[in-house]
Amino acid sequence: MASAGTLKRELPLKGPQGPVVEVEGKGDVIMLTSNNYLGLADHPAIEEAAEKAERDYGYGLASVRFICGTQTIHRQLEQRIADFFGTEDTILYGSCWNANEGLFQTIAQEQDAIISDELNHASIIDGVRLAKSRKERFKNRDMNDLRRALEATKDARNRVVVTDGVFSMEGSLAPLPEMVQLAKEFGAFLVVDDSHGTGVLGRRGRGTHEELGVFGKVDAHTSTLGKALGGSHGGFTTGPNTLVEYLRQKSRPYLFSNTLPPAVVMGSMAALDILEKDTSFVDRLRENTTYFRKQLLAKNVRVREGVHPIVPIIIGDTAKAISMSKQLLDRGVYVSGFGYPVVPQGQARLRCQISAAHTREHLDRAIAAIVGVAEQFGVLAA
Repeated sequence: MASAGTLKRELPLKGPQGPVVEVEGKGDVIMLTSNNYLGLADHPAIEEAAEKAERDYGYGLASVRFICGTQTIHRQLEQRIADFFGTEDTILYGSCWNANEGLFQTIAQEQDAIISDELNHASIIDGVRLAKSRKERFKNRDMNDLRRALEATKDARNRVVVTDGVFSMEGSLAPLPEMVQLAKEFGAFLVVDDSHGTGVLGRRGRGTHEELGVFGKVDAHTSTLGKALGGSHGGFTTGPNTLVEYLRQKSRPYLFSNTLPPAVVMGSMAALDILEKDTSFVDRLRENTTYFRKQLLAKNVRVREGVHPIVPIIIGDTAKAISMSKQLLDRGVYVSGFGYPVVPQGQARLRCQISAAHTREHLDRAIAAIVGVAEQFGVLAA
C-alpha cells in the first residue's frame, strides 16, 4: 500500500476536537474530516456534565449491565433517547457497531430473511453476516429492487429491511417514505442506522426520518452517541418495548460487554439537553453546509449533490485523492481521502464534513485551499 500511495496514516491531535485542531508537526489546521457536526465535542456544558458524573457515579462500573452495571442514569438516558426518536424504549451499547452486531443475529433466524442496501455501513454488513437467516441485497436506494427482494423472500417467516439513513461516503439519504410504505405493504420490519443523521437532519435534529417526513414511522433505529451528540462513544438500538426487552435477554454484545461509563452517559444527556433547548446548532450546520456546497460548485469543484454536511468531492484515482489530502493538510486544511475498497473502484474522493462550529472565515479558507489543490491536480470540472 505504501508503494501505491494508498497507505493510511494516523495524525495525532494535540488538543480537543473542534473546528480548528492542532495536528502534531503541522500546527493549527481547519478540521474538515470529523463527525463533530454540531461542534459539541468540547462544549463546556458537556465537559462539566462528564466531570460531575465521575464525581457522583465513579469512573466505571466494572461489570456488564445485567450483573451489577446498571445505574439509574443508564435507564434515564435510554428513555431520553426513546423520547427523542419517538419510540418506546432504548438499549445502550458500547458503539453503534456493537448495536448492529447485536441486533440482526438476535432477531433473525433460519426461517427469516434480512434485506440490506448494498451500500450499508460495514457494521451492518458484519452484523447481518452473523445472522443465520437468509440474506438479500438491493441496489443502493433503488425501490424497484427492494420490491424485488421483498417479493423473493415472501416465504420467509419474518423479513427485516435495513438501511443507513445517511450513506456515509455519499452524503445521500435513504428514501425512507418509500421504504416505510414498502415495509408496511409486505409486512416487513424496517431498521434504519441513523448514525450520520442523529442530531444533524430534521428541523429539531431528530434525524433522517424527521427530515423526510416519516418521524415515528420507522420500526427501529440504531445510532451513535459518538458523532453529533458530543462525539465521545456509545451506541444504541431504539424501538418497540418487545424488541428492546428481547435484546436485553439475548443480545451478546450487550450481555458480555462492560457498561457505558457514567461520564459518557451524563455527557450524552447534556448533549441532548443542548439540542432540545436550542435548535440554532442545527440551523447553523445547515447554513454552513449550503454555503460550502454552493461555493465549491460555483468554482467547478466536482461535488455530489445533497443537503447533508458530508460533502464528497469526486477525484477518481485513490492515490491522487490521498495525495491531495496531504497537500491540503500542508495548506492548513484537514480532509481525508478515501478510495477502494471503502468506495467503488474509480470513485475515490475527498470527504469533507462541515460543522456548526465552523465560521465563514474557516469555510472560505478551506474552499480556497480545495480549489487551489484541485486546480493543481487537474480535477476541476471543465
